[in-house]
Amino acid sequence: MNNKEFIAALSHKSGLTASETQNVVRTAMHGIVDMLCDDTSVTISGLGSFDVKKRLERIISNPLTGQKMLVPPKLVVNFKPMTSLKEKIK
Repeated sequence: MNNKEFIAALSHKSGLTASETQNVVRTAMHGIVDMLCDDTSVTISGLGSFDVKKRLERIISNPLTGQKMLVPPKLVVNFKPMTSLKEKIK
């Protein structure tokens, strides 16, 4: 499902127009991103939680050349689904 199909499905279920639905989704996503940028975890009931984790620096090796490289530390977004979502998917 791409973005256009997602917006159309939500629009149909909510009774809003496609542009209104697009604005609601865009506003929600911007809110989640802003909170993650402020290092605040976000929990959405029935879906799961998003948080930012720091990956430590590590040494990897190139499988073709065998050359070892140092990967610097970085921040990554982590999603943990709720148990109810996991059960619905099974």
